[in-house]
Amino acid sequence: MSMFEDIPVDVGIIYEGERIRGSDMRIELGGPREEYKFELVQARGMDEIEDGKVIIIGQDISDFPERTNTPFGLIIEVAGKEVEKDLEGVVERRLHEYCNYIEGFMHLNQRYDIQMRISKKSFDKGFTSFKHMGEVLKRLFKSELSFIEKIQLTFITEPDLVKEWYSKALEIYEARDAKARGMSDDDVDVFYGCSLCQSFAPTHLCVITPQRYANCGAISWFDGKATAKVDPKGPVFEIPKGEVIDAKTGEYVGVNKVIQEKSLGEIERVQLYTTFGYPHTSCGCFEGCAFFIPEVDGFGVVHRNFKGQTVNGLNFVTISDLTAGGRQVDGFHGLSIEYMRSLKFLDADGGWGRVVWMPQDIKERIQDFLPPEIVPTIATESDVADLHQLKSWLMEKNHPIVERWSEEPGFAPTEIGEITVPTLEMPASAFPIQGIPSGMGFTIILKNAKIKAEKMIIKADKRR
Repeated sequence: MSMFEDIPVDVGIIYEGERIRGSDMRIELGGPREEYKFELVQARGMDEIEDGKVIIIGQDISDFPERTNTPFGLIIEVAGKEVEKDLEGVVERRLHEYCNYIEGFMHLNQRYDIQMRISKKSFDKGFTSFKHMGEVLKRLFKSELSFIEKIQLTFITEPDLVKEWYSKALEIYEARDAKARGMSDDDVDVFYGCSLCQSFAPTHLCVITPQRYANCGAISWFDGKATAKVDPKGPVFEIPKGEVIDAKTGEYVGVNKVIQEKSLGEIERVQLYTTFGYPHTSCGCFEGCAFFIPEVDGFGVVHRNFKGQTVNGLNFVTISDLTAGGRQVDGFHGLSIEYMRSLKFLDADGGWGRVVWMPQDIKERIQDFLPPEIVPTIATESDVADLHQLKSWLMEKNHPIVERWSEEPGFAPTEIGEITVPTLEMPASAFPIQGIPSGMGFTIILKNAKIKAEKMIIKADKRR
């Protein structure tokens, strides 16, 4: 007998990776339009929760008009003899997998970045209450993670309470993340791999090290260790480092071996601390992305909640599309916010000495972990609006990248501003002026011409 016969929609692994477009959704929980959203797991004592209880605070699914966006919080409390605080992040991340087992339900991202959609089709079938979602999650968690003996779920759509718990959740996430800080990748012989997102990106595998969090920001090295111990057949597993191929780029024999196996040979090599050559792959759940800006030979960093355009004119959605899908794309690197606090952050590419732009809120959030002399030299959307202004800013603030320009033979930022040409001759046909007939052999001579250009492109002359 199926454990889901009383649920009005189907539940199974076949629905992982299902996408629900805006036009097909009944409701969106959280998502980019909502500032306050979270999913949080808390370990409790056996006598602190009621097993199987589902609590709804605020409106239920059926109470919302069609195509509504709402603030949303989900608190899952678990108990058991083997349940400990170190397992909270582990259980939390499994929400991504189990929610996506539900027909017509899409779960993206994690923690404070969650985006969930329920399709109109599944709503019409009767999936109209968080009670249904709670029943599915309760049964999946207890059947798949045997150390969970009791589970209680609280769904919150009351805006003020979501906001209140959002602040509490951020403090809890920060306390978890701080635990792994100070450890070095050189201190351990084992990394951890996570294949949770392969339903969306089949060739992607997160390699989790003490100094490189999972791209989603939800799984630390300690989380990986705890998960592999209690769920040895699950999606998080040990990766023996093996011999070091290149310590600077972060390439290891053992990591490459596992990557080849898990990607079915599609990805052969991964270097953990660089965006060039064989960069770490990304699925789509990453918290942010580093992107190369060739005009200044530096990097920008943007996060999922940034709504505007970055300094090169692209928004997060466009940059994430270039990064995601389990591909290795030079110059683009999906990452977690916690990885940005690591000493290994883009280490092979110059680290923070190569970062030239980032959103103001993220800069404020992580600035205590940046070299203090670098902080005032990195521009934000409040400082510059385009690449021309960025170049001026970098020179004015004496960013380390300016010295790099002079050290790299043949490199100069491509924005050239305004130049004066003493004499410029061109045929009249190339610069038509009313009253001068074309095709008559006239030449136009400009004296002390001033030319303003955004870019200078030099191409080889194939006729020679």
